[in-house]
Amino acid sequence: MAASGGGPLAGVVMGSLSDLPVMEQAGQTLSGLGIAHETRVLSAHRTPEATLAYAREAEGRGLRVIIAGAGMAAHLAGFIASSTLLPVIGVPLTGSPLAGADALLSTLQMPTGVPVATVALNGAKNAAWLAARILALSDPPLAVRLREAREEMARAVAEADASIP
Repeated sequence: MAASGGGPLAGVVMGSLSDLPVMEQAGQTLSGLGIAHETRVLSAHRTPEATLAYAREAEGRGLRVIIAGAGMAAHLAGFIASSTLLPVIGVPLTGSPLAGADALLSTLQMPTGVPVATVALNGAKNAAWLAARILALSDPPLAVRLREAREEMARAVAEADASIP
């Protein structure tokens, strides 16, 4: 999804096409909030040059935040964060024999000065919500949409509560 007259503001990157069922949830959430984004498959280990170029060129192309998901100890989010000053949100994925523990630790354990915001295992939706909050700091209409979405969530909980006999 691209904004009229402009390019994407968020990048959604995954290490392999097998990550798409989880990571497309980030794109769907961003689309639902009206945030222009792009989706890519890049690997820190199998396509390091392309991944490095993506990270280094992202800000110049207009991206303002990157969501990166990978399983095992692939460390895609950290690799990207090492090559850009944009905020990077890591989504550790569970598709490994270690049930995502390896991905979680490799995403969490970043050296000082190279932060990666990390969400829950398979937490692509929350990664998109966090990206939206970051973007809303400089986008008042998006901030309004986020407030409206939060109010709708609260209404849904109140309705569920009221439906219990």
